[in-house]
Order: sequence, then structure tokens, then C-alpha cells
Amino acid sequence: MDWMTAIFLMSAGAAGGVINAVAGGATLITFPAMLQVGLPPVIANASNAVAIMPGHLIAFLADPGRWPPIDRRLGWLTAASLLGGASGALLLLWLPEALFTGPVPVLIAFATVLFAFAPTIQAHRAKRGPRPKDALTGPAMISLASIYGGFFGAGLGVILTALLSISGSRDIRTVKVLKNLLATTVSVAATTIFIVQGAVSWPETLVMLAGALFGGFLGGYLVKVLPTEWVRWTVILAGIVMSVTYGIRYWL
Repeated sequence: MDWMTAIFLMSAGAAGGVINAVAGGATLITFPAMLQVGLPPVIANASNAVAIMPGHLIAFLADPGRWPPIDRRLGWLTAASLLGGASGALLLLWLPEALFTGPVPVLIAFATVLFAFAPTIQAHRAKRGPRPKDALTGPAMISLASIYGGFFGAGLGVILTALLSISGSRDIRTVKVLKNLLATTVSVAATTIFIVQGAVSWPETLVMLAGALFGGFLGGYLVKVLPTEWVRWTVILAGIVMSVTYGIRYWL
């Protein structure tokens, strides 16, 4: 790997770390960066998952006052996330690469739409009072979301937030902390599979991971001064461009 590639990947990782800290949606930047340096799509996806894995864990640890109680519900949701993340990763490695590259533009577009409507989902949740636990927030739906997270991952945080917001605490911070815990569980399960199966390209991964860690710490400061909407629209526009770009690459 030459130094220009290293700088590019570290910069993408740093941008992803800042974006995750300020608004979320790093994968829409970091996954295309892995593709851009020439990694095959499945290897790029697996390597990207490892590189940005610490983001959700750092976000979870940063808010101990909102950690969920250790109870039966948390146990079931964590188990569902673990099983779903591992299943999604195995599915990715089992499918022929052509069956992954074909949906890539759709997956990026799907994640972009979810990211774009995340504030609407959160605002809708804030207007609703607490209600009894809904079936959608059960282990079955969390497991399905986690399978998607292990398979691709972009937009997983928005999906989990939407599901968890249907019931439980009215405090969006509490929802976000549980979301970050479950997303961390999905990431750990998926990346463990990727590493064991040798699906990770370590030089690119380690360089991007270093950038992502720096970006995460930098984002912790920028979140206090940088308008979130600026970052959000940058991610949305990038997602649109990437959807079109990879649609042309894989479909035409």
C-alpha cells in the first residue's frame, strides 16, 4: 500500500469517525473508500466493519448514566443481536460475490434514505408517550435488523433506533445508548466471523481504524461547535452520489 492510499484511507476513517460522532452514517463514506482503493466488495465490507467497529462502543461507554438495566429483556435483545450479526456475516461470506455487488447500490441508497429520515423518526418518537412493549421491538425484529447489520451494516443504527423507539423510555438518549449497545453486539459478532474466516484485509483496515479513532475523538469536540445539519446533508449527498456511482459500476 503506497502512502497516497494510506492517507486516503486514514482521511476517510477520520471523516467517518467525525460523522459518527456528530450525526451517524460513517459507513456511507468508509465503505466506498474501501472499494475505491481496489478491495473486492465482500472484503471491503468486512474490512470496513472491523475498521469502524469501535464507534458504537465508544458512544455507549460515553453515557453511563443511560445504560440499560441488566434484565431479561436486555438479555433477549442482546442474544438476538449476537445471533443476527453472526448470521448476516455468514450469509455475506456464503453468497457468491455477484449476489452482493448487485444489491450494493440499493443498500447504499436504502441506508441513505434511512439516514435522511432519522430526525423524523426521532421527532415522531418524542411526540409519543410511553406505551406497552410492541411486538416490533421484540427479539425477532431486532434479530432481523441485526442480520442486515452483519450483512452490510449501513443504516443499522437508524433501524435499531426506529424499532427501540416504539416502546420504552421517552428519553431519546436512553434509546440511543441501548441502540449503541446492540449495534456493538452486532459488530462484534460479525467482525469475529470476518476475522476467523480471513475476510479482512488488515493493512487497509488498520489504517482506516487509526483514522476512525482520531475522528471519533475529534468529533467529540466538533459535536459541540459544528452544525449537525451541515454534516447530515454532506452524508446524504455523499450517499446519493455513491448510489449512482456504484449503480453505474455494477449495473451498466
